[in-house]
Amino acid sequence: MKKNFKPENELLLLALGGSGEIGMNVNLYGCDGKWLMVDLGMTFSGNEYPGVDLVFADLEFIEERTRDLLGIVLTHAHEDHIGAVPYFAEELGVPLYATPFTADLVARKLDEAGLLGKVELNIIEEDHGHLDIGPFSVTYIPLAHSIAEGNALLIDTPYGRVFHTGDWKLDEEPIIGEPTTEEELREIGAEGVRALVCDSTNVFNPNPSGSEGAVHQALMEEVARHSGKRVLVTTFASNVARLQTLGEVARETGRQVCVAGRSLDRIIEVAQDNGYLEDFPESVDFDTAMRLPRGEVLILATGGQGEPRAALSRIADDSHPIELTGGDVVLFSSRQIPGNEIAIGKIQNMLAARGVTMVTDRQAGIHVSGHPGRPELEALYDWLKPEVLVPVHGEIRHMREQARVGKASGIPHNIVQSNGDIVRLAPGEPGRLAQVRSGRLVLDGDIITPADGEAVTMRRRVAHEGAIVVVLYRGEAPAIEAIGLPLDEDMPDFIAETQDDILKAIGKLKGKSAQDPAAVHEAARLAARRAARRWSGKSPQVRVIMPGRIKEGRR
Repeated sequence: MKKNFKPENELLLLALGGSGEIGMNVNLYGCDGKWLMVDLGMTFSGNEYPGVDLVFADLEFIEERTRDLLGIVLTHAHEDHIGAVPYFAEELGVPLYATPFTADLVARKLDEAGLLGKVELNIIEEDHGHLDIGPFSVTYIPLAHSIAEGNALLIDTPYGRVFHTGDWKLDEEPIIGEPTTEEELREIGAEGVRALVCDSTNVFNPNPSGSEGAVHQALMEEVARHSGKRVLVTTFASNVARLQTLGEVARETGRQVCVAGRSLDRIIEVAQDNGYLEDFPESVDFDTAMRLPRGEVLILATGGQGEPRAALSRIADDSHPIELTGGDVVLFSSRQIPGNEIAIGKIQNMLAARGVTMVTDRQAGIHVSGHPGRPELEALYDWLKPEVLVPVHGEIRHMREQARVGKASGIPHNIVQSNGDIVRLAPGEPGRLAQVRSGRLVLDGDIITPADGEAVTMRRRVAHEGAIVVVLYRGEAPAIEAIGLPLDEDMPDFIAETQDDILKAIGKLKGKSAQDPAAVHEAARLAARRAARRWSGKSPQVRVIMPGRIKEGRR
């Protein structure tokens, strides 16, 4: 393989995001000198990036090769598959391809970013739509998922076919859409599948993920059980099938629907514009909902993952027009995403303090996953009979477990790769060829910057250890400001002692060092940090400013 990593007469796979992690999916397929991108997603920030909301895959590899990138094919409209589009699509400068519902959501994102019309967006038929682009021939294969128009991609190349699952599950009663049947998938397998690139998220579940139809019945029973009480249901806004179910539940239990959350409003609007939710009940406003008898309203709200600005969080802390009191009921019709446990627990504790009854999917069957359990994976293996399995969309433990399941199911080659691994799928023996740079970017304010850059790294250190600012004036005691140190009433004594320590440290400098601004700066920095460690046990970041001698410095 050439040093510039340009694909030759071969079929390559390179994940830049979504392998070794859940979210931020970006996959590249290489063939005959060209690349095709599948999905361009993002993830939400956690505590490791203070002050940051969004995290993206670092696209440097393909940004340096945009002349060889043919397009971006989007499997479905979840944020971890389309969320980065408005931030990178214009720079990449290639067409986007998506089915109608996904394309509508993407178009709205582009419009909000001022990019509508500047980025080419092509709408593909939702049922087995097809496009030919360079050496790639791509067919959309509808599969069930927790959003409208979830699709796998069947990618034909001169060196074999890839079945790229996207996010998927098996569901005999999906409520929304008509997934490809077992017979159709067996036909694809009979025609030959070189590689299956497959969702790993739910591999540890020994049971099938369950049907949306079963959730319909469980929600109906749960809402009916709480007759005479105000009921709020929180679910993933993008789950159009669940919204369809909740509309039917409201109608059949004699309740009016109130929608709380902008993302829910947007999804309902987009769904109805694309032929879904056509019989969804008209929503009443907040004031009307609060005037209705408690047993005659069903509130649909965002915020089931503990998002601080979402409707449920504001309702829980009594800063929203919707009010819940003792005896009211909240149904969590969503699964707890790993990492959100503390945020969700905080909201649940606030609700509990108000006397609100809560029901989760652990207590009733009011939610099912949109990802395949082990039996569904094994069924797909049997139907497609791939020569190569490449697990994606999961942490390392998920991907390794799926590789083990694939091997036990008789798949000859199982490749566990990570972001940045270039994998040859065909011809010849499949396996990893090389490792290229991959990483993370963050949206920090209005700026996209490396996740491991100085600004984010410094903020993380300050969050953990605090900071001290020292200003050195000639012939005067240093001015000191301590930020985030747990000294409180001891602060004046700490500052006085630190001033003394700094002057002593500078006084010990002799000869040329005493006149060297860099030496003076370092002596002051170390003295301040040692004093902080002695007083508080913390090792803060120290910034020393020396007016008139050198520019400010820090370490």
